Amino acid sequence: MSTVSNVAAARPQQVGFRRVWRALKQLFYEITGAAFAVLAFGWLNAALRAWTKDAARWLIGVAVAVALLFVYFSLSSFRRARKL
Repeated sequence: MSTVSNVAAARPQQVGFRRVWRALKQLFYEITGAAFAVLAFGWLNAALRAWTKDAARWLIGVAVAVALLFVYFSLSSFRRARKL
């Protein structure tokens, strides 16, 4: 048996409102992931600016930590959208 037929047999075809709801959930997770990616980029930019201006090390560390947290949220949101 081919793998494609096994996957098709395992997941029933969604119709109507369930299909629209699944598409909306996937879109929500993708938009959320993109928003967190943009926020992570902004925090990394702030950390880089603080680094070049000789700001306090803890301020740079906080900005990098928040950026890493947003990167994690972004990746987990994109993975959740992919699982749907």
